[in-house]
Amino acid sequence: MRPNPFQWSFRLQFLAGFLLCAAFIGYAIYTQFHDGLKPCPLCIFQRIAFAAMGVVFLLGGLHAPKGRLGRRLYGLLALVPGGTGLGIAARHVWLTHLPADQVPECGPPLQFMMETNPLTDVIRKVLTGSGECAKVDWTFLGMSMPAWSLTCFIALVLWALYAAFRPR
Repeated sequence: MRPNPFQWSFRLQFLAGFLLCAAFIGYAIYTQFHDGLKPCPLCIFQRIAFAAMGVVFLLGGLHAPKGRLGRRLYGLLALVPGGTGLGIAARHVWLTHLPADQVPECGPPLQFMMETNPLTDVIRKVLTGSGECAKVDWTFLGMSMPAWSLTCFIALVLWALYAAFRPR
């Protein structure tokens, strides 16, 4: 019996996940420098989560463990940045849907906060979001960039779990 040509190996699935993460970061950088969209602190944290998830995908794809335990470990490892990014993106989407009178005030730029505050304070402040995070500058098919990020994180997490836990 011939193998199904549409069933990708773990290696190919994880390398595809890496390429998707790289493409998402590349597009975010493109919109920043070509289209002039200035990323808010939550956008930057989402980029970091995509990058971390991409690293897990790349390591899993290069290693390509043969055993079930190794594949599952990489799948669970991908959940850490994927779940973190999903949570940040969900918070960002929530902020964009707040009524104007409930949007938090804009805070100082991220660079200033990094120079003047301890890292834990910066992370806590950024994750609560601020006024600039509630502003929607870009939409595609009726969804803002944070909504697309949320959708992509959900898809990537499901992709990693499918690759790691599907029977082989």
